[in-house]
Amino acid sequence: MLRLLALLLALLAAAPAAAQLGTGTAHMRPELVAEGPAIPGREVELALLMTPEPGWHGYWENPGDAGKPMTVQWDLPAGASAGPLRYPVPSRLTIAGLMNHVFKGPYAVLVRLKVPADAQGTLPVRASLDYLVCTDEICVPERGSVALNLPVGQGTGDPRFDDWRGKLPQPLGPGATFAVSGGRLQVAIPLPESVAVGVPHFFPVTEEIARYAEPQRFRRTADRLVADLPLSAAPKGSFAGVIDLGTGRALRVEAAPGPVPTGGRTIGGGEPWRLALFAFLGAMLGGLILNLMPCVFPILALKALALARAGGEEKHARADALAYTLGAIVGTGALGALLLGLRAGGSAAGWAFQLQDPRTVLLLALLALAITLNLLGAFRLPVLGGDANPRGGFATGALAAFVATPCAGPFMGAALGTALLLPAAGALLVFAGLGLGLALPFLALAFIPALRRRLPRPGAWMMRLQRILAIPMALSVAAAFWLLWRQGGEGVLLAGLAAAAILALLLFAVGRIQDKGLRAWPLGLAATAAGLAAAVLLPPATPAAARLAGGVEAWSEARVAAARAGGRPLFVYFTADWCLSCKVNEASTIDRDNVRTALKDAGVEMLVADWTNADPAITRFLDSRGRAAIPLYLWYPPGRGEPEELPQVLTPAMLIERAEAIRR
Repeated sequence: MLRLLALLLALLAAAPAAAQLGTGTAHMRPELVAEGPAIPGREVELALLMTPEPGWHGYWENPGDAGKPMTVQWDLPAGASAGPLRYPVPSRLTIAGLMNHVFKGPYAVLVRLKVPADAQGTLPVRASLDYLVCTDEICVPERGSVALNLPVGQGTGDPRFDDWRGKLPQPLGPGATFAVSGGRLQVAIPLPESVAVGVPHFFPVTEEIARYAEPQRFRRTADRLVADLPLSAAPKGSFAGVIDLGTGRALRVEAAPGPVPTGGRTIGGGEPWRLALFAFLGAMLGGLILNLMPCVFPILALKALALARAGGEEKHARADALAYTLGAIVGTGALGALLLGLRAGGSAAGWAFQLQDPRTVLLLALLALAITLNLLGAFRLPVLGGDANPRGGFATGALAAFVATPCAGPFMGAALGTALLLPAAGALLVFAGLGLGLALPFLALAFIPALRRRLPRPGAWMMRLQRILAIPMALSVAAAFWLLWRQGGEGVLLAGLAAAAILALLLFAVGRIQDKGLRAWPLGLAATAAGLAAAVLLPPATPAAARLAGGVEAWSEARVAAARAGGRPLFVYFTADWCLSCKVNEASTIDRDNVRTALKDAGVEMLVADWTNADPAITRFLDSRGRAAIPLYLWYPPGRGEPEELPQVLTPAMLIERAEAIRR
């Protein structure tokens, strides 16, 4: 009755607009699209793409306390049939104490169309829609018609469907149970403890079993997530619902009467900030480990040399260290904020997203080249290895943050994945933790006198060490140009090498001017402009063909599902050409002959997910695992259980032991 009364009030408020139904301006634009051509005897995915005007919204299949779900009347050729409507996860809108389940922007409702076995030519698909579209103040019932002449045969698919499918709740297998107790509806949902949960919410698909606007409570046992809902009316048998885990992942459940476990840990409320704290600590440890990477370690070593050269004066050392820390935090925070902005705009981006663009890779290569030439003494850059001062310290910290992005080590992947599931403030705190970890060694040198006193006295050894440090940085240059070739092909590589040659000549000229005691900043500015122009004017990319090692297939969720359905074991590794940690693990473990032989003898299928270039399917899967960075290694044992997530530092024994266990 409450919902009916709310709907009547909304319609009365909209009486002037509703009176012109069919003649006034529509506030929702429906469109029918197909993923691809129809294949006789098979199914094709259709989408009802609903686009409300700004300020208006449509409704989910259970609209909540007020509203009306969409109804569809299909007009199909003989032998064709349409399946149930599959909605994305809605958002909540509470007005005057009533909670509605709505879509405030464009959304796609998917439906599978069964194609007749004798279909040929063109398949006419028609549908009439009845739906309610509302603002926060008025509602207008509208009708719409959609039509599609679907060609029969083979053809390319619409890439938008991957994104639309990614927004649907994933179906959960049997096992969910519910019980009614003390005016509460308790739903126990099977969920492994390894699956991350933020601030969850349960959307009942079955209507009028819960009071939507009242608070929901959640607790977690070893293998169950228990939703404690305010009861409206006891379900008559099984019921359906969608659990939004608060992590960008949702599950559709079918709950049957049965036992609900007691006890467990309460979640929700302050849970995001507890997650943020653990993610902050993980990011800080990950940032600390990044200092050992070949593109970051020389920068840290140069700062230590600058500190030794300054004679260990405490005041100057601490000011420089604090500025370096601030630069690193601002650098990682800015990259994190940009990543959050891209994802808010609908882009499927993850950590190191900028390295999936050849222009950014070229900038990184040219920057590494400039640092290498500086280390070799071709020219002097006061920011690196100059006197300790806050301005140079800040710039060096920001530089270290940028060049560290290709890497992800232990603790980092889970921490950054959690960051993308948190509110914006919590996410930025985690990204700041990464910068703080990056700066910790230099902070320790500056603020712990005993460590600072252990620094060697200045001398000729410093120049020799500086030349040695040029070696790992030069290797980083080579790796960046190799990545540029993999992403853009030979044309892009040649353009990048030409830009590097021009930049090197300009920087050598800067060095000669500096040797004469003259001001070299105008030519240095020209060198910087040349590097930026080279990246902007980079020719269109023609990626090099993907190379798969023998016995390894390209990853897809469909391929994993097929192997799991057949009970076959799987080893899946997520990698990218710009991921140093990934390449180290592949060389030391995955590509070794004894490991490959052990996996082959055990019948283990190997799949590789290559994230070198942006791939929304891989990004969505990483999101579903609570990951924003790679490497990621998954071991699927025989059967249909949850995969085991292996450490980010692999050893041959890890894979060989698991393969031998299968054979036993």
